[in-house]
Amino acid sequence: MRLRCLLFVPGDRPERMEKALGLGADALILDLEDAVALSAKDAARAATAAFLRRIGPARDRPALFVRINPLESGLLAADLEAVLGSPPDGLVLPKSEGAHSVARLIARAGTTLPILPIATETPAAIFGLGTYRRIGARLAGLTWGAEDLPAAIGASASREPDGRYTAPYEMARALTLFAAHAAGVPAIETVFPDLRNLDGLSAYAARARRDGFSGMMALHPTQVGIINAAFTPSEADLERARAIVAAFEAAPDAGVLQLGGRMIDAPHLKQARRLLES
Repeated sequence: MRLRCLLFVPGDRPERMEKALGLGADALILDLEDAVALSAKDAARAATAAFLRRIGPARDRPALFVRINPLESGLLAADLEAVLGSPPDGLVLPKSEGAHSVARLIARAGTTLPILPIATETPAAIFGLGTYRRIGARLAGLTWGAEDLPAAIGASASREPDGRYTAPYEMARALTLFAAHAAGVPAIETVFPDLRNLDGLSAYAARARRDGFSGMMALHPTQVGIINAAFTPSEADLERARAIVAAFEAAPDAGVLQLGGRMIDAPHLKQARRLLES
């Protein structure tokens, strides 16, 4: 499952779901949690379930995920009852606190659907990041968020005035990145909330790809193309990767080679192969 851009769509806005199918996102996240007021939860469940029934199994369309409400919200049972009749392609689990949270969801849902945990939304969640490697086969990826966590600990903000994350949230981001790779699943960057700042989004997405994320969540359709472009290898990237692989195939006993005047070794080969397989 290719996951460059995952676009959130409110679960109580079926007309937006229809439009989102053609926007180019690799996945849609039909949201039953934060995007939906408590008074609209039932309507959102009904609209999301109807959309899933109409669309049916995967074909030439984006993957469809549903962000359910948290395990302890008291709303999860109704969410699962509504959407599992015509199952989506995966579930997004907010406020996940580690492998045990995913296991609880799987047990309650009785499903083999892949799970995408949002893995940094509570203080306890930070200490559970290393446990996801135990259940990597059940995960669609691993992502993080910088909105709920500061609220949970009484922080006044998660960003500096220039938009950079403060140190605690840079740490949460980095730990999520490493936890995803330890589990062998895609690392998905969190949203960029400044919807009008498309240049800022482009720089943010480029930084995410540079750091090792393979995709990113989006809040608005205008963000989709920029995110897709950031996480799509350029032809120059692919040519260099092919050249690295070819160089080592031509010298299979070499540990270190030169290519274009620069040293390349086993980590470069691994990175090149990963790029060509993506």
